[in-house]
Formats: sequence, structure tokens, C-alpha cells
Amino acid sequence: MTEVSVEAPNSSDRLALIRERLQGFARARDWGQFHSPKNLVMALTGEVGELTEHFQWLTEQESQGLSGTDLDDIREEIADVQIYLLMLSEKLGVDLLQAVEDKIDKNERRYPAERVRGSRRKYLP
Repeated sequence: MTEVSVEAPNSSDRLALIRERLQGFARARDWGQFHSPKNLVMALTGEVGELTEHFQWLTEQESQGLSGTDLDDIREEIADVQIYLLMLSEKLGVDLLQAVEDKIDKNERRYPAERVRGSRRKYLP
């Protein structure tokens, strides 16, 4: 018997599969009519607010030591944020992974490590 090797999909492939799954989910429920960029941004903002609520009154130390139900709830909110972000990028024709890479490149040019290391200031002279 020959063993078949199945490679795990890379991040880009997984993102495409998730995007297709989200599209099918919305299509089966006829929800695409509600997914304008404006509505998706509003939904995204609401989900970011729900994520923020989990951290609102925590100390710095508490926010770094989450576990159990708290972490499970936060994981779900992070997923909701990502779902709406994916849907918005799809609606606007933005290649999300390329946009992230482009932004990292821009930040590397804008904030050279030798000039900003250890500084919390956003803009240096």
C-alpha cells in the first residue's frame, strides 16, 4: 500500500478557502444584499467594540494572562473581526495579504529600527 502525502494548505490557500466558505454562507442566506462596504465596516466596528469589552477593565498583567472561558470568548471575537475584515476586503477587491505585506514594507521604511528602537513616539523628527 502506498502512503499518500497530503500537504497542509499554505496561509494564502487557507485564506482563499475561508473566503469561499464565507461567500457560500452568505449566499445560502441571501445576505449579500446587506453586505455593502458601509455595513461591513459598521459590523466590523461593532465586533472590535465587543473585543475591546473583554479588556476594558483589566490590568496590563491580567490582559497578558488570559485563559479558559475568557480566552475562548476573546478567540471568538477575534474571529468575528477577521470575518468582517475578509468580507470587506473581498467586497472592495483588496488582496488582504498583499495589503498587509505592502503596509509592513511602508512601516519598515517609515520607522527604521536604528532610529526608533525603544521609543513609543509614533513620529520621530
